[in-house]
Parts: sequence; C-alpha cells; structure tokens
Amino acid sequence: MKKLFALLLALALVAAACGGDDATTTTDDAVDTGGDATTTTVAASGDMETIRLVVNPWTASRLNALVAKIIIEKELGNPVELVDVNENDAMFTGLADGDLDAVLEIWPSGVTEAEQSYFADGSAVNIGDLGTVGKIGWFVPSYVIDEHPELATWEGFKDPALAALFATAETGDDGRFLGTDPSYSQYDEQIIANLDLPFQVQFSGSEPATVAEVEARVTAGEPIVLYWWTPTAAVSMFDLVNVELPAYTDDCAASQASGDGGVDCDYPEDVIYKAASGKLQDKDAAVFTFLSNFTITTEDQLSMLPPVEIDGDDPVAVAQKWVDDNESVWSAWLP
Repeated sequence: MKKLFALLLALALVAAACGGDDATTTTDDAVDTGGDATTTTVAASGDMETIRLVVNPWTASRLNALVAKIIIEKELGNPVELVDVNENDAMFTGLADGDLDAVLEIWPSGVTEAEQSYFADGSAVNIGDLGTVGKIGWFVPSYVIDEHPELATWEGFKDPALAALFATAETGDDGRFLGTDPSYSQYDEQIIANLDLPFQVQFSGSEPATVAEVEARVTAGEPIVLYWWTPTAAVSMFDLVNVELPAYTDDCAASQASGDGGVDCDYPEDVIYKAASGKLQDKDAAVFTFLSNFTITTEDQLSMLPPVEIDGDDPVAVAQKWVDDNESVWSAWLP
C-alpha cells in the first residue's frame, strides 16, 4: 500500500510540473477609454510584470497608449494598465518612483526646468522621438480672417473694436479667449497680459468641451479664438487657422521654462518624445526596448483621430484597426 501511494504521489507531481510549463493566464482587461469601458481578452503570462502607461487628457495620447497596450499584451505577454494622469507633476513623480512605467507623448514646450531635473538625475529617461511633430497656438476659423484680415496676426487683436467681436456676457467689453483643460501647459494669460491685449481667458475644462464650443460657434458663423494644436481632427473639420504671434525666441523659451511670467511669444514647434521610468529597463528590458522603438507619425495620428473625434468611434477599436493594418510597421519594434 505504501508503494502504491508513493507511485501515485510521484505521478501527481509529474503531472503538475508538466501542466505548469504550458500554463498561461487569460485576463479580461477593461480599458478606460474616457467613455464606456471596453473589454479586450488577452493572453498574458501570470509571472510577467504589469506595465503602467500614462494617458494624458487628449485623444492622441490615449490612442498611442492603446496601440502600445495591444501589441505589448499580444506579443510580449505583459498585462498593461492605462493610467489617466492630468498633471505633469504627478506624471514625473510617478515615473521617478516606478509607479508609472512610461509616457508616450511629451510636448517639450510644456516641460519646466524643475521637470527637466528628473531627466538630469536619471529617474526619468528620454527614450526617443515619437515621430509626431506638434504645434500649439492660437486658432480661429478661417471665416474670421476672411472677414477681418488683420486678425491673421496678433496685432489685430489689440483693436478693442475687434476684440469686442469675441466678447461674452462674462467678459464684458473684453474679448473671450477660449482655453481648454487648465492642466495643459499654456501661457495664454501671460501672452495676453504682456502684449496688452483686451482679452480674458476662460477655460472650457476639456478637449471635448472645446470641440463642442467650436462646433457651436462655427455652425452659427460667430467669431471664436482659442488655444488649440495640431495634429487634431478639429483643425481640418472646422477649417481652423493658426494666428501669427510674436516669434519664439531663446529669451521667451527661458521664460516658459522658468515660469517667470514673461512669456510674450508664440508656442514653438514641438518634436514630441517619449519617456520611461529610470527603473523600467531593469523591470522589463523587452518592454523598454519595444517602447524605445515605438513610433507613431503625424500621418498615423491623423488617420486615427478623425474616427474618434469626428465619428465618435471607440478608441480601442480604432487603435486595434491601426495595429491590424500595420503589422509590417510594428513588428520591427519588437525586441
């Protein structure tokens, strides 16, 4: 009887060992798209590190992160969590302490001297350009310039009579300058004060709220001037034109970086880059290599943004379609 028990025990141990070699954990991972949760089933090894990617409060950032998530989970086996982060301070401290692993869209014009210190001490690592070039600035619908050509440049906004075209009940005789999310890196209040323009900044609160306000004004044919950027679907959808502000200079760049309140120039063209936690390479070298190779071009973003921002499609489905259509591109990013 003892021999039989020993034999059965041995067979059980062998079976358990063989089963463990092929075991995988399948998870239903609900992705926060900023709207309804979408469940995507992925196969990931139970002993793989969870990768936490930053999602900033704009559509392109979410799409970048979703594309990376889909590929990492399918090809590298790591579960990926998308973390909504609205403030640069929280983003950089999260990268520094390893709570966040990477952010895939940093606009250089929004990085302060204090935030640069994270790169200087190695707690955050620049892992290369994203492949997208952006431009923040002041935008108006083209019909505003057609009717008032002087508003193509900032000098036209000095005229109180023209500023009054943009006035609301809240701004009185001053024109309204429409900001977006107040957590964004923006200097419009400084620019307006330093150029002595009769405008007040009012914030919509979010990217979708701004789009809704622009749509309402354009539908009514009314003037509007706003903080916006390209690439976005809204630029082409509403035929928005970038207003010419005073040229960006080294001194103005220093004011932007130091936060001394002296910004009186245009926003620079931004070559967007990616950053990782200084701890990511040790945590998972394969994911670090993949994210370093990860590239989304301006054309890629412009192919994905209209379905989400104009048609209201699910960002997960849009990202998945890009992955399905571009295997020859992303397969080269794999370690």
